[in-house]
Amino acid sequence: MRTEPKLTRLDRVFARLDREPERPAHIDVPKMSRHRIVLFAGTLAFYGAIVWAVVITSWLVRLDWQVMFFRPYQQWSEIHWFVDYYVVLGQRGPTAVMVAAWLGWRSWRQHTLRPLLALGVSLLLLNITVGAAKYGMGRLGPHYATVIGSNEMWRGGDIFPSGHTANAVVTWGILAYLASSARAQRWLSAVSAVTSLGVGMATVYLGTHWLSDVLLGWTAGLLILLGLPWFEPLIARAEAAIFDLRDRLRARGRSTPASAPVVITPLPADREDAAPCASRTPAYLAPGPHTARSERTPITPAGSRRPQHPERHPRGSASSARPLTGG
Repeated sequence: MRTEPKLTRLDRVFARLDREPERPAHIDVPKMSRHRIVLFAGTLAFYGAIVWAVVITSWLVRLDWQVMFFRPYQQWSEIHWFVDYYVVLGQRGPTAVMVAAWLGWRSWRQHTLRPLLALGVSLLLLNITVGAAKYGMGRLGPHYATVIGSNEMWRGGDIFPSGHTANAVVTWGILAYLASSARAQRWLSAVSAVTSLGVGMATVYLGTHWLSDVLLGWTAGLLILLGLPWFEPLIARAEAAIFDLRDRLRARGRSTPASAPVVITPLPADREDAAPCASRTPAYLAPGPHTARSERTPITPAGSRRPQHPERHPRGSASSARPLTGG
């Protein structure tokens, strides 16, 4: 009878991924073209211009203060409840879980780990670049401002650029980056741009960020998406390394190690225990010849009141006839 090998859950998962070992032909990996390099350079220049405008306390800082004094959360208080929910679209935890679930399903259907790896690389770049800029410039937010008209730079803050806005750009923009068609890429790019700008304006409405924070956060997230093709070779090598490690683990689990040979060491001839074991008398047998049970002499235990019967015959033998007495 033929029996199928029992597969573990991990084996079943990778078996689904192995159904199509090659990447689907309709999925194109973005490359760092000349047009993309020009966009990256222009966005980087805009990033530097915003930082310089805030550092020199230009008209952009005055606009920040005017918006802060306007207090949008008081002017349009009826939409405050909606903005509180909408700003969650820029928080790292909820958005990363939702997008990772969608890209995980994409990885399962397309038999490739590239969508999840691209998301991981983009979030790692976001943490490094935006985090370094936040703590490097140390700008205070509107609620903690100390001097009216000041740029509030290098005072221990962490709101420049806006992390909510940059996270919204990267998290929702990665869906457009990984789109399998040009039409889907255009639609998803527009949706992610509007969503991220809406998240940024929501933080301005709530008074947690300056307007310039939102502009710099949107630019920082766009820089990550534009420069992501430079990391595609690293993503491809990581995917190949993961699958190679999987193959080695599966091969090691299926191989059975050979049993160690049994070595018998001969005993010295001058030892008493060198004699064959068959010549010894078993410890549980009494020494001497053994007779059958029917031939043994019955023995009455000591202290018994039962008299001995030396004339008793073994069972099965004919007993002596007794005289019959008449009455």
